[in-house]
Amino acid sequence: MSKLKLIIQREFIAKVRNKSFIVMTFLSPIIMVAMLTLVVFLMKKNDKKTKTIVYVDNSGLFEKNDFKDTKSVKYTDYTSLGIEATKKKVAEGSYYGVLYIPQKDSLEILANSIEFYSKDSPNMSLINSLESKIEKKLRNKKLTNFGIDLAQIEASKLNTDIKMYDFSGEESSKLRNWIKIIFGAIAGYLLMMFVMIYGTSVMRSVIEEKTSRIIEIIVSSVKPFQLMLGKIIGNASAGLLQFFIWGILLFVILTIVSSVFGVDMSQMQNTSVSAEQMDAVKNATEGDKMQLVVQEILGLPILKLFVLFIFYFLGGFMLYSSLFTAVGAAVDNETDTQQFMLPIMLPLILAVYVGFATVVNDPHGPVSIIFSYIPFTSPIVMLMRVPFGVSWTELAISMSLLIATFVFMVWLAAKIYRVGILMYGKKATYKDLYKWLKY
Repeated sequence: MSKLKLIIQREFIAKVRNKSFIVMTFLSPIIMVAMLTLVVFLMKKNDKKTKTIVYVDNSGLFEKNDFKDTKSVKYTDYTSLGIEATKKKVAEGSYYGVLYIPQKDSLEILANSIEFYSKDSPNMSLINSLESKIEKKLRNKKLTNFGIDLAQIEASKLNTDIKMYDFSGEESSKLRNWIKIIFGAIAGYLLMMFVMIYGTSVMRSVIEEKTSRIIEIIVSSVKPFQLMLGKIIGNASAGLLQFFIWGILLFVILTIVSSVFGVDMSQMQNTSVSAEQMDAVKNATEGDKMQLVVQEILGLPILKLFVLFIFYFLGGFMLYSSLFTAVGAAVDNETDTQQFMLPIMLPLILAVYVGFATVVNDPHGPVSIIFSYIPFTSPIVMLMRVPFGVSWTELAISMSLLIATFVFMVWLAAKIYRVGILMYGKKATYKDLYKWLKY
């Protein structure tokens, strides 16, 4: 155990003293916030650009009120100019495009005969908006032809708002569900990225020691299993430290945001957003909306989410790191690792796909439950399910299977590691790995 402790300390200190580790630990949150800010800024900048659309209405059905100007789109009536002259003028000018509504004998034929001309490929959201305006006008015209009073139809419209509760009577909200989806997606994605980054880092460390022949000296003093386990735990500890620092930075940022927008964190832990608050947010200012978002985040079981994130991060990382370590021991250079990487990466990719495709839509469905039990996918899938509420029985099954599989895979990978670290000059194959397992 003393040797294992020394190996863990060596790997941990070598990792945290690395300049890139120190820089990225403090710089990564800033880069992420800067990137999100840049995306939001560019989206708003793009929305501020005004598009001018001219329309030629030969049908005579549409009025100026049917094409109301918005902040980003302006409409101009060129019906008197004619379609050919309008197309020529728009092509030579700075207009965005031409909407042509021809004269047809029936509304059904007209609905499929409307054309849009532009220099470049048009914005699909804009096309959808135009289709919606035209469909509404043609539908109202058809209802009028049937002798139906449009005022009565408008008065008959109702907005339905389903209030969500659990069986204990606690009220939920659509905003909180979206926050759960976002939290689960971010947690799953971060775990996948860290497994890939730190797992390959462990693999490179093994390859470097093997190619420099340092490994021959090290294994004369320590068992290969201890060396492999020490590398895994040391790198996992460094990654965990990085997460703790990010958590502190996030807490500081959240505290600053809550103080700026006047949110009392001590009172928000046990409160939920009511339906009246959700209705009021539609007309609220940006500050009020941010206050509501912070309130919903603080309403989540943050401690439970944090503890489970740490467990699944360690479990998932150590499980996959044992495989990465075995691969690193089996090859002489990083180029030769490609043939062994795909089987390791596939479960990670599958877990992310299942998480975004099924957990987001049905977190308690059979597919989500099954993949949250499978040890190679459970670290990501279960993390994405946890914000929606998972029973302790399911968590116990998932965690037990993950621990048991980790122990088994470490034992299996160690059999490859102890032989592979002393093999040189021959490109290992799957057949060789099977032979090493039988030694």
